[in-house]
Amino acid sequence: MFPLRDHNPSERVPYVTFALIAVNVAVFVATWPLLSQPHALRLFYADWALVPAWAAENPVSFLSSMFLHGSVMHLGGNMLFLWIFGDNMEDEMGHTGFLAFYLASGLGAAVLQIAADPASLAPMVGASGAIAGVMGGYLLMFPKARVDILIILIVFFRILPIPAWIMLALWFGMQLIGGVGAGTAGGIAYWAHVGGFVAGLLLALPLWQRRGGAAFWSRTEGHPPHPGARYRIARTRIPTVRRRR
Repeated sequence: MFPLRDHNPSERVPYVTFALIAVNVAVFVATWPLLSQPHALRLFYADWALVPAWAAENPVSFLSSMFLHGSVMHLGGNMLFLWIFGDNMEDEMGHTGFLAFYLASGLGAAVLQIAADPASLAPMVGASGAIAGVMGGYLLMFPKARVDILIILIVFFRILPIPAWIMLALWFGMQLIGGVGAGTAGGIAYWAHVGGFVAGLLLALPLWQRRGGAAFWSRTEGHPPHPGARYRIARTRIPTVRRRR
């Protein structure tokens, strides 16, 4: 299950979302040569990645680690999630408010990951904790917004529009299961995802209450408060070739 887009384009240009994507991509391009140099990469991560056992001695790593990624797929997946869910949250919070919310969610993600395994020497990198916060806030603000997801089951491929709460609840459940089952093993910081998601939901709670709480949901029917986009999959222009009998 992989999200492709939501049906809720923002009313204002999401400058901060664009800027965050640009900075993440720029940092990845700048650090790309290190990925093929294991020794140099370890030294770099010692200074700039978040290593739980050394976090207290290197507080800048709480921020710098949010902008580092270990592969093209790691970067691409995170930026896709930020692009899908970030613009509507920025629309509601404003540019400065959204930036503060994003960074605070990332800090919340780091804190829970450290609490889960404080002696770990494994470097933690990636924007996924902060983006998990964006997803948690999105769940609170727009639970019924439509999101197109790609379903892949071996040879079965299909795009389905589903309410955001289903996709986000499933994703959060997978992180909880991963955290309980795998802990910090496997190279995925499950507890950072959980921490970021919960932090984002809690940080968005005052905004939701100012909008009217449950009355906001009733007024918007769980969608962003502006007309949604309608998408349809166009038929291919490639002609069908039939076999001769």
